[in-house]
Amino acid sequence: MTMRTHYCGELRSGDVGSEVTVCGWVDTRRVHSEHLAFIDLRDHTGIVQCVVDEKLDLRSEYVIAITGTVRTRFEGKSNEKLQTGEIEIGDCEVQVLSVAEPPPFPMHERTDVDENIRLRHRYVDLRKPRMQKNLRIRAKVNSAIRFAMEKQGFVEIETPMLIASTPEGARDFVVPSRLHPTNFYALPQSPQIFKQLCMVGGIDRYYQIARCLRDEDLRADRQFEFMQLDMEASFANQEDIINFVSEAIKNSTEAITGLRPDEIPHMTWNDAMERFGSDKPDTRFGMELVDLTEIFEDTDANVFKVDCVKGILHEGGSDALARNAIDALTEKCQSWGAKGLAWFRVGDEGKLDGALTKFMSDGEIEGIHSSLSAQPGDMILIVADERRTVNHVLGLLRLEIGRPPVNSGELKYLWITEFPLFESVGDHGRPIPAHHPFTMPHLEDLEKLNSAQGEEYLEIRSQAYDLVLNGWELGSGSVRIHTPEIQSKIFEILGIGEVEANEKFGFLLDAFRYGAPPHAGFAFGIDRLAAILSGEENIREVIAFPKTQSGADPLTNAPTQLESNHLEELGLRLVPPST
Repeated sequence: MTMRTHYCGELRSGDVGSEVTVCGWVDTRRVHSEHLAFIDLRDHTGIVQCVVDEKLDLRSEYVIAITGTVRTRFEGKSNEKLQTGEIEIGDCEVQVLSVAEPPPFPMHERTDVDENIRLRHRYVDLRKPRMQKNLRIRAKVNSAIRFAMEKQGFVEIETPMLIASTPEGARDFVVPSRLHPTNFYALPQSPQIFKQLCMVGGIDRYYQIARCLRDEDLRADRQFEFMQLDMEASFANQEDIINFVSEAIKNSTEAITGLRPDEIPHMTWNDAMERFGSDKPDTRFGMELVDLTEIFEDTDANVFKVDCVKGILHEGGSDALARNAIDALTEKCQSWGAKGLAWFRVGDEGKLDGALTKFMSDGEIEGIHSSLSAQPGDMILIVADERRTVNHVLGLLRLEIGRPPVNSGELKYLWITEFPLFESVGDHGRPIPAHHPFTMPHLEDLEKLNSAQGEEYLEIRSQAYDLVLNGWELGSGSVRIHTPEIQSKIFEILGIGEVEANEKFGFLLDAFRYGAPPHAGFAFGIDRLAAILSGEENIREVIAFPKTQSGADPLTNAPTQLESNHLEELGLRLVPPST
């Protein structure tokens, strides 16, 4: 005989007359009369009202089992807010399975609770409907991903958690080896090298829902530990990988929302920077950057005698932005690197009102007005500087003014392609890679590897691509270099000699000598995807046991100190931090 016949939230009018047994936590208790009380019993499916003996000592969060008969509530007593609101369980026999101390915080969602308290008592916090919903959304995302990947011929393979430290950018978490004193393992920042070795090993199509760890500063969209879909495919190009990942994304989205996204649009990195000032544009709203440089080609206004002038149109902004708000935005623009912010209100008949109009010609005023398609009541905001600064500042300003909330209900996926191969040029004149050094250059730019100098390296495109959702970077990938000639050239440009290359990447380079197929891959963050699909701004709300912003775990008190005998066994000695 099972402990329960039904879940609390699944009972309906069709169950009236049935004897049922339900189990769960006491959510609320209300005295009805001298002899009767109402208990709202809660499990992960919802709440059901039960009529019990008033004398029973049933308190908040007691775990109980109730056996009784489903009946229709009295007329006028139904609760439209509950799916079980038309029925209740009467003639109840109650069994107390576990008593509970008063909960450390109110269990109702409308109550704000300090995050440290929530995480200290996470086992209680997880009972809340919000957390139950979020974690089940996350589980559905994982299931949909696995289904899509296996349908496309991918094989799930687990890669090691104890590896050698590799130069992937962020700091490694390290694990001392007892059997190999003075030596350390690293916890993987990603399975990057192992998945490429799988391709050399003939696996053909690999995937894994992988746990990755990076010792980096935390914020709303970062944790020390995070989960990602990691995949790699042999004899595949950029288009193949984009199609594979798009299928997994569409499956996940449909599993949660019931709607399958349309084909995901593509945009080059250069277009994204020029139009949105960001390589992860939020395309749920417009407010695109408009280039006004040519309008001010022969200007007398000194502020516009610069490399680049761009503007954005804030529709209805004349009324929405008071002068103190504009001053605050100007200060932000300056903190982002701009010299200032030029602004103009669009008045009746399209007349521009702003402090700089007296320095501008009629042609310049008309050019701004027509280029931005401004209407009365709008606000025009302009930044003038070198192009990279203009794009960066206006991109941030656009988000500051127009970005919808995370839980807007709108999902805008976007592929960004043709990223630069190098992100900057160092003081030594050598370029700094924008990705790992195994990223394949764009085929049309291969010749530039032999001729580029200085800033010319920044014009070389890569076969790297990102997936963006609502302005969040979900993940990134690239076509990998698999030929020794191109790899040697990249190492040469980066100033990585043969000895250093073998020290850092020797086992991968050795593997490539035994026949490496052309291959490409991708990885995207499941935490971020689950957060957006759940309408959450913070990924901690979709992780069962996350760390705080400072990287601590209030539940287990991690990180903790080790006993001296444990340190001695590992060959370690504590050195006080320098002040």
